Amino acid sequence: MFTDRVDAGRRLAERLRGREYPQGLVLGIPRGGVVVGAEIARELNLPLDVIIPRKIGAPGNPELAIGAVTQDGVPIFNEALVRQLGVTEAERERLVQEALAEVKRRLQRYRASLPPISWRGRTIILTDDGIATGFTVLAALRSLRRAGPREIILAVPVAPPDTLASLRPEVDELVCLYAPELFMAVGQFYEDFPQTTDEEVIALLEELGPRA
Repeated sequence: MFTDRVDAGRRLAERLRGREYPQGLVLGIPRGGVVVGAEIARELNLPLDVIIPRKIGAPGNPELAIGAVTQDGVPIFNEALVRQLGVTEAERERLVQEALAEVKRRLQRYRASLPPISWRGRTIILTDDGIATGFTVLAALRSLRRAGPREIILAVPVAPPDTLASLRPEVDELVCLYAPELFMAVGQFYEDFPQTTDEEVIALLEELGPRA
């Protein structure tokens, strides 16, 4: 479907063109979502910034997501899974703090040269290079909503229909270019899907990030 993340971003921008975005801001989810977001920001002449949701892994099994948290520090959990695994309140708090520390470390690294920016009253375009389960994106959307934006638009190249259905109530507008029923991984829908580096993210933010 997509040549690479730049191609995906340009095609999303084409879909998003033709309307106003009052106090518009593109938020990319690092790392790959920043490359997609950069093309949207360029085409729509909007600033680019980041929101960093972080998976909260299960005790002793960090690959199993039981929750997620962003930089505002308010976590969401899969409560059924938490109960099933017998995760205690103390363990929950420890896992949240560990995830939050990593979020803040990455935020400081990525935004070192950028001024603080408020999301209140803005039209936010949130993007990633694709969505699988949608749990970390849900954490990002809930965090954004608490910040009081004017409007939240979720714009992604590809995601499965059930994930889109679960996220649609969280946004004012949802734009997805491709929603295949058979979905194994985001990378299967790209011809070229290399890992995006921190250095690439930083360079894009220095080029397109918000200015004081």
